[in-house]
Amino acid sequence: MTANTTATRKAKGRRLQQTVAQYIQATFDLSELDVRSTSMGASGVDIQLSSKAIELFPFAVECKCTEKVNLWESWTQANAHALEESNKTGQIINPLLIIKKNNKTPIVVMHIDKFMKLVKGAIE
Repeated sequence: MTANTTATRKAKGRRLQQTVAQYIQATFDLSELDVRSTSMGASGVDIQLSSKAIELFPFAVECKCTEKVNLWESWTQANAHALEESNKTGQIINPLLIIKKNNKTPIVVMHIDKFMKLVKGAIE
């Protein structure tokens, strides 16, 4: 059984953020300078994006690696970070919540209208 300390919880969160950053880099052929995982405990988005990355991936990413996630509280946080990023960049930045628990693959939570636009674009 793994110890449930602050350090182990932060390490799990950091690994999730790094994994998400790597997915974005690989998917959009971006460098580590364009997509970076923020330090644990830093305020704001969990994945920092360059303006080039935002053009390709207009999302404010909030990562939660926990056994029991408060979905609505986490979604509120993702929305707040998206608004902050939109205000900073002058672009529309969409909230994106990525959650993971032990021995499970990460899942994504997003607005249904954005999801439908993405699906429609992928199918057409």
